Amino acid sequence: MTLSLAMDYKIEPATAADVPVLNKLVNSAYRGESSRKGWATEADLIDGTRIDEAAMLDLINDSNTTVLKYVENNEILGCVELRTEGDSLYLGMLTVKPDLQAKGIGKILMFSGEAFGREKNCKKVRMTVVSVRDKLIAWYERHGYSLTGERKPFKMPDERFGIPRQPLEFVVMEKQL
Repeated sequence: MTLSLAMDYKIEPATAADVPVLNKLVNSAYRGESSRKGWATEADLIDGTRIDEAAMLDLINDSNTTVLKYVENNEILGCVELRTEGDSLYLGMLTVKPDLQAKGIGKILMFSGEAFGREKNCKKVRMTVVSVRDKLIAWYERHGYSLTGERKPFKMPDERFGIPRQPLEFVVMEKQL
């Protein structure tokens, strides 16, 4: 699936060749000092990296998962993980280069993910968000997502991918397609 939404950028599935760039992009947007350039940082909440190259490659190679990338002038500036789960689509790892956040790239990726879900005959999109990220939760609510009331423990597959600086949990959000 390749979507050309305008002449100056495109949304397309990531490939194994994109892994090093995507790994750097995702980590720069979520954790560490570089993430503080954007509004979606987790740097004050979680230490560690968000993902590594092996985990990114696993996502790209998973038959139930698609990582869409936002490319402008041959540079990857954003991505989103989409995983089909029955009649639902899980949307995660929505990432935009920190100094380009709040310019519409995230919204384009989110809407592209929703379109992908419709193509896969999904009835809803689900996601998890760290419960204390009020601004992020409000952003999703402005775009039609609702809190389901469901909560999940904040658990990473191993400590490399997140050591909370405080007790954390996820809230589940959902949008009907």
